[in-house]
Formats: sequence, structure tokens, C-alpha cells
Amino acid sequence: MKLSDFFCISLIVVLVNANTFPQLLLGWKNYSDQKKVKSAVEVDKSFWAATEGGAFYFNKIDSSFNTYTKTDGLSGSALTAISIDRYGKIWFGSLDGTIDIYNPANNSFKRISDIYNSGKSKKQINSFVVKGDTIFTATEFGLSLINVNDYSFYDTYFKYGSFPSYISVNNVLIDGLIYVATSSGVAIQKPGATNLVAPESWNVYTISEGLRSNNCYKLAIFKDSVIVSSDRGFSVFNGVSWETFLPSFNSANIKDIFVKGDSLYILSLNNLYVYSNGEITMLEAGLETASSIVSVGNNEITITTNQGLLVISNNKKIYYYPNGPYSNLFSSLSVDASGNLWAASGTDVTGVGFYKYDQTGWENFNVASNPELLVNSFHKVYSAPDNTVYAMTWGRGFVTVENGSVITTYFKNTPMLGIRKDPDFLVITGISRDSQGNTWILSYDGADRKILAALTPDSTWYLFDNPSYSGLEKNYGLIVDQYNTKWFYSTDNTKPGLYYFNENKTFNTTQDDKYGFLSMTNGLNNSTITALVQDKRGDLWVGSGQGVNIIYNTNQIISTQSPQLKITSVYSLRQQSINCIVVDPINQKWVGTNQGLFVVSSDGTNLIAAFDSKNSPLISDQVKSLTVDEKRGVVYAGVDGGLTAFFTSAKSPEESFSELFFYPSPFIVGDGQTQLTIEGLIKESDIKIISLNGNLINQFSSPGGRIAFWDGKDLDGKYVSSGVYYVVAYDKEGNNIITGKIAVVKK
Repeated sequence: MKLSDFFCISLIVVLVNANTFPQLLLGWKNYSDQKKVKSAVEVDKSFWAATEGGAFYFNKIDSSFNTYTKTDGLSGSALTAISIDRYGKIWFGSLDGTIDIYNPANNSFKRISDIYNSGKSKKQINSFVVKGDTIFTATEFGLSLINVNDYSFYDTYFKYGSFPSYISVNNVLIDGLIYVATSSGVAIQKPGATNLVAPESWNVYTISEGLRSNNCYKLAIFKDSVIVSSDRGFSVFNGVSWETFLPSFNSANIKDIFVKGDSLYILSLNNLYVYSNGEITMLEAGLETASSIVSVGNNEITITTNQGLLVISNNKKIYYYPNGPYSNLFSSLSVDASGNLWAASGTDVTGVGFYKYDQTGWENFNVASNPELLVNSFHKVYSAPDNTVYAMTWGRGFVTVENGSVITTYFKNTPMLGIRKDPDFLVITGISRDSQGNTWILSYDGADRKILAALTPDSTWYLFDNPSYSGLEKNYGLIVDQYNTKWFYSTDNTKPGLYYFNENKTFNTTQDDKYGFLSMTNGLNNSTITALVQDKRGDLWVGSGQGVNIIYNTNQIISTQSPQLKITSVYSLRQQSINCIVVDPINQKWVGTNQGLFVVSSDGTNLIAAFDSKNSPLISDQVKSLTVDEKRGVVYAGVDGGLTAFFTSAKSPEESFSELFFYPSPFIVGDGQTQLTIEGLIKESDIKIISLNGNLINQFSSPGGRIAFWDGKDLDGKYVSSGVYYVVAYDKEGNNIITGKIAVVKK
């Protein structure tokens, strides 16, 4: 079983204030779309595939998958090439030049970072060719030879004859001599040449020597002749120069070729052909962005495509790929009351629908699966307390999902108007519920200037045109605080800033409305706001391109005529560019930035942890979306390239004491590494450790959630002796109490 199945991996974490929260993380896991297969190899009637979202192993016998991502040992960059060496190790090449080698024999990964760490601007691994104990690595800047035993580099060839230095090498063929297909033509090792670093050791060929194109892709030996494919068809080498081969493909973009006996299989971008006995036959048309031919045999052809690993057999096409989100775009995240994760993909043509993860698998919602959705441009999701999920579109209103599948579309059946240039283009940028069960809806822009609407539980609509925000566009980030005040921000150039509105529970009159506007003039770090959230104490956290502000006394909006809001800046996040903020069950803040993910204490004074793509499984440093599963203690972070789940000890407290759980059990003390986890606590529990004869050993408070920790020491800071101890937990008033026993072994 893979390490990710246990949610465990060595945690390389920057804990800035370990005393504040001694065990922040319990593990992590990545989720990604692995449909876009770039390269694959067959072994023992199964396949290894390199994809944009990691790697997978597909067992054809039982149709099972094993997936591999950054949490399993991959570097995390999009994979672009794959091969298997003579010892059965799988080599993965990536977009950023990193090479990961997986050894199935001991389930271990080895990383080669030489190309990644080089000063080259383009480092992508294009292909591998294995010859004995050498793996020829074609890159965007040349050809490297690597020893498969000790992973050392023999040589790297940057310059071929008169070709420019550092050109892209797409493929290599070794047949006595070394043939290199590049973006500038074909280079062939001169007979007898040994110092291949020297440019004069190569003969080079371009269209002047008969090639159909200088942009050459794939070399192969077909009927004892060397052929090469390109973006303008085929060429064949006659020993001196190149000639046109298969003139019918003179203008075709040939992505890959595969030789099987006397047959040549040819893959263009969308079509598959076979050339045999002097004839060309089309085998398949309309392929989904195919990239390579993996194998041919037993009346089966396997191809890599953007829709999975395609197996063509007996005129049937089956696409294979692991269950996952439909894409690696996560513009917005939300967890519903049942613990299901919902994710949106993006705006305009970038959107591919929205997805749901129920802890066992992913379900994808798009026009193909649900035609009633009208569009795929779902860029925002919100889960209401009653488990209704709202998915917002860029141009076609919003939809609700109830009971996980019942979809209601709100587009023409809402009084809200779209943007001024096109009132039928309704962009919804925020939805939230108030304490009365009303659903509040914010639009990006409104042709009638009424950008804020309320939908009551009896399905009555109310639209609001308030003087403070009338005429604004580019509106985002709607939340409703505990006083039912609606907050949102606008990035409109005319008046950017933070807006609030409270209708005072009266929809039909504006006389008692409360509203206002905050900007740098009022103390915000920046008027261009990018994130907005309310914490467990009711304070408002406001993110911008220049850090975070906290607004403390929002109750003044409904209690005074001229509210004087207290605004402070969070020093630990100063100068960070903020993309999103969420609050975990013990009121810590997880802050997504362009430099990674930061965790700060409840008041923001202490930086607890900092995660980025170098010290954590995050695929990218730019964290675009966040949400929290409070019951499970999971923080989800979305970046371009995938989703990372951080499994934390910050879980929602129990409503009442039922049973205490302790682990590890027995609890071994004395090494300074292990702590006892106490789980099953209610909010703000106090804890006492008591010996069997009734002596107080230690006492402390929980961080506020379901879990607390004991380091095995007494009140004097010394490790306790071996024995059995009572653990007593109780609330602040001492009205609720529960006890348990734990065995302690002192080293």
C-alpha cells in the first residue's frame, strides 16, 4: 500500500512557533487530474503513465490504478516523459527538468535535480532512450547521458555542427551511430567520432539536405532505413541526404510513429494510420489530442491522449485514467455539512465545470454530464448550512445542488440582471446565508445597478441598490457576519475598497438600512482587496496585495449611527500578497499567498508555519483557494496543478463528552519526540493528569478543538515515572467531566 493511503510522509515543515501548537500536521495528500497523459510504457501487460498531474500504474488484468503524486515522492512538476531501465526502475521526466526514478522493488523514489538546478531557461525533459546502463535524456537544451546505476552524468551535448547551441532535442535513435532529432533538423554522429561534446563530431541536416521540416520529432528504423517524422511529414535517410517518405503526409503534423514488423503506425494530432504493404489505412479518426503510440499487438493499440490512456481494440475505444477531479484547476473550494469537498474550475473558456469529492472518489459536473448546466465556466462554490451547494458561473447565473445531485438552474428565472454591456450575461461572484435563512447573492456587475439580492426561504426575491455601492462593477467576496451585515469588496477603478450593508431585517424599506465603505483612508493597508473572512470571534480579516487587516468591532455598524471601526494590521503577514484566507476550528488562520501558505495564531501575532512548493507537497507557491473540513481537521489548498489536503489536529470540538481516546498507547516518554494525543474534547476543555493515588501531575488547557497534547512531563518539567495515570477533562465551569486511563512507560 502506498504511503499516501496512510496520509503519512516525512513532514518537512517550517514550524516557526512550535510551542504554540506542538503538532500542527498529521499528514498530507495530493489530488490531481491525471487524464492528460503525455507519455507511457507497457510492462507485463500493464502500463506506467506520465501525466500533467503525476503518474499512474494501470493493471490491465483487473483494471486497477495506483497513482503517484508529490506526496508519494514525485517532484510535483508536470510529467512529460517516461521510460523503464534494464533493472525495472521507472524514469519520469518533467516540465521543469527534474527527473524522478521510482523503484517498484522497494517502493522508493530517487530524484535527479542537476537539470532543474542548471541555469538554462528551458529545461523540459522531452524523451528518454535506454541503451544498456545509459539513459539518453532529450531535453529542451540538448542531450544528456546518465548512468542508470549511480545517476551520474556522463556527458551533455549542447552543440551539433552548425546548429545553434542549446537547441531542443526531441528524440534519439541509437543504431551504431547516434541520431538526434532536434528543432533545427537532424544531427548524426560522424563514424569514429568519440568526443561528441565537440560540434565537429556531428553531421547536421536541414531542409537544404532534403528534410521535410527542420522541426523533427521522432526517429525510427523502418525496413532497414532511418526515417524521421516532423510537423510537415516524413523523411528517409539515404546515407548521404534525406528524401521525402510517404508523400501523402507531406503537410501532416506527425506526432509519433511506431514500427511493428513491416508495418508503420502513424499518429497525427487526431488520427491514427498504418502503412503496410505499400498502402496507407486510417485506423481511427477524431482522437482526443493524441500525443504518442505506446504499444501495438494482439489486435490492440494503446495511445496517450488528453482524455486518458486510449486502448483501441476490435473497433472499440476505451479511455483509461484514475478517478480524479476533471482538471487541475481549483479557483474556489468549499466543504459541505456532510464533509464533501466541492471545487470550481474557472471563468470563461478556462472553466470545465465543478467537482465533488466524498472521501472515496470524485464526481464531476459539466455540460457533458449535466446538459442543464448550460456552461462549464463555474468559478465559485459555496456550501450553505442546510447542505445546499451553490455553484456560480461566469455569465449564466448560478445553480444549486441538493442531496448531491438534484440541480436547479438560476439564470432566466431570477430578476437579477447581468452586466451593463449585456444584461443577459449574469456573473455571480458571491453567495452567503444569513441567520434568518435568507440567501444573499452578489453579482459582478448589474445593468440596473442592483448588484446585491436576497432570496428568502419562501422563494421571494429582493434586489438592493444602495447609495454606497451603486454603479460598481468587479464585485467579489460576499460574506454575512453574525450581525447579518453583508460585506463584500470591489476592485472597480472608480472606488475600490470594502463595502458593508445591513437591511436591518426589513426588505421593503430603506429608512433603517446601515451601509458604508472602507478604504486606505480608514486604515486598510490597500484599497484593492483580494480576500475576506470572519473568524470564530467575529473579527473580520481583510487580505490585499499588502498583507492583512483585522476589523474588530463590527457590532458598531448596527448599534451606532456613526460607527468607528477598529482596524489593525497583521505584522506577521506584512507585505504578503494575499489570495485567500480560511479559519480552522481553533481560530488559527491559513493564508494563501503568491509565496505559499502561511498559518498564523488566532490573533495573528505569531507565525506558526509556512509551507511552499519546496518544503511541502504544494505543487505551486501560488495558493489560489482554501477551505476547511472542520470535523476531519483537513485544510484543502488549491493551486494550478492540483489540490493538497493538510491533515491537522485542529478538529471541531465535540458537542458533549462521550469518550476519550489516547494515542500512542502505551505512551512511551523520555525521548522528547513523542506526545500523547488526547481526543474527544469539547470546546475549551481543561485537562488534568492525576496519578492513581490522587496526586496532581500536570494540568493544561486544550487549544480549543477536539484534540490536546501532553508531553509526558509533570508540573516541574520532568518526565513522569512508568505507571498508569488518570486523564481528567472538564469544561471551564466544571459542569461536564470525563476521565480515562493511560499507561505510561518511561525509557
